[in-house]
Amino acid sequence: MRRFSDRNALHTLSELNVTPLLDLAFVLLIIFMITTPLMENSMDLIVPSSSTAKSEVNPSQVQTISVDRNDVIKLNEQIVTATDLEARLASLKQEQPNLAVVVRPDRDLPVQNFVRVMDLLHKAGISKVGVMTRPDAQGSKQ
Repeated sequence: MRRFSDRNALHTLSELNVTPLLDLAFVLLIIFMITTPLMENSMDLIVPSSSTAKSEVNPSQVQTISVDRNDVIKLNEQIVTATDLEARLASLKQEQPNLAVVVRPDRDLPVQNFVRVMDLLHKAGISKVGVMTRPDAQGSKQ
């Protein structure tokens, strides 16, 4: 004889409820998104040292190459041709192994002409190269 029972026979669970799992994943994601930037900014970094580290660039030894929109190249305010520039850069590199160069291109200079000057610097073996820019004026139209 059976008593009054509302129990059914045991049955297998055919579905898995993933809602709590997703809730946990989103909470962990938010926690990591908040704490990661705080960890990066609060780190005290000690930069490794090296016996072969190169010294800083002396601003008085920086060479300036100016290129205007008509493709006139000037090395330290002296007009030079592209072949002459390559020869002078190579001789300057031999004199000063830590030679640094700043390129001042005109705003309207075609990109290919700028790349040609950068190729000349690469051929001369100069790796310390900067490009001089100026900040945009607020509200200026191009």
